[in-house]
Amino acid sequence: MIRVRLRDLGINIGRYETGTYNAITDVPGVRVGHTTLSYKNAEDRIVQTGVTAILPHSGSLFQEKVLGSSYVINGFGKTVGMIQLQELGVIESPILLTNTFSIPAVLEGTIRYLLDQNPQIGDTTGTVNVIVGECNDGYLNDIRGLHVRPEHARQAIQSASSGMVEEGCVGAGTGMSCLGFKGGVGTSSRIASFGEQSYTIGTLVVSNFGEEKDLRVPGGGWLHDSGEKEKMPDGSIMIILATDAPLNERQLGRLAKRAVFGLSRVGSYAAHGSGDIVIAFSTAHRIPHEPYQGNISYSFMREDGKWISQLFEMTVEAVEEAIWNSICKATTTEGNKGRVREAIPYHILFGSSSKGGVLK
Repeated sequence: MIRVRLRDLGINIGRYETGTYNAITDVPGVRVGHTTLSYKNAEDRIVQTGVTAILPHSGSLFQEKVLGSSYVINGFGKTVGMIQLQELGVIESPILLTNTFSIPAVLEGTIRYLLDQNPQIGDTTGTVNVIVGECNDGYLNDIRGLHVRPEHARQAIQSASSGMVEEGCVGAGTGMSCLGFKGGVGTSSRIASFGEQSYTIGTLVVSNFGEEKDLRVPGGGWLHDSGEKEKMPDGSIMIILATDAPLNERQLGRLAKRAVFGLSRVGSYAAHGSGDIVIAFSTAHRIPHEPYQGNISYSFMREDGKWISQLFEMTVEAVEEAIWNSICKATTTEGNKGRVREAIPYHILFGSSSKGGVLK
């Protein structure tokens, strides 16, 4: 059957309106691309993995950087580029997501892409800080096979587009599991008025955490009784936040922290072995690689009113819904070693006793 998003089931989260696509691409200029690898190889090992690329704008990210920050909810993860992001507060490359062992290949592919786009990198100017995040898809994917190659990162970047975003078993989410069911890529957005302006919060997640016993119905208040099940690794999640609100890097760090609450609403408690990482950026300003004057002036949102709190609440709602979309859109997937991760039966989202008249 066709898998649908959470709102298609009649379940709405929060009080804020979504953007046109209810996706991170509702933030003007943001684009998303996937490379999906799903096949059985010559050694009869099943490959279920891929790459997802998030581009903050359509220009040269190296020449026109955006302000950014990050927050580590639980640090059991392997990322590239986070130290410089925290130090300088700018993002100058596409943000790439993949599986744990594929970070080196994705890093190489992205560097090669950026070198082709910017001949001066490493020659007449400095190097480039590439950001890559990961989740461990080794339950379903032949992760030891290192099937993601540098060209797959380039393909994800070059295929990036605005508008609708593919969700579920695509890109970096192809082999992921979440809350005992099939996980993957999910996205959502919120838009609201701020005086005479309107601003958007968009998020994209790769969900790969938790057991079925942890699952809570959307909106909270009910713990699904799954019974005894196979113990899974603690897993992880990558959360990317985008906004067109004029926030500085410190404010973006505050925004990133609020993703914790959206994550907790679906049942996560950031287990010991869970790598839970948030990356946030604003498209409101572009930072030139080589400023032509000594001082650069920007304006940012004030923090002594309700506006910043409104953005925090929008973030929480969007993250929660993006996680549910990643699960709702995912399909039952056969993985390596005969393992299978089932798509979530939709009736679970309404409570264990509410099965009549609800999509299965």
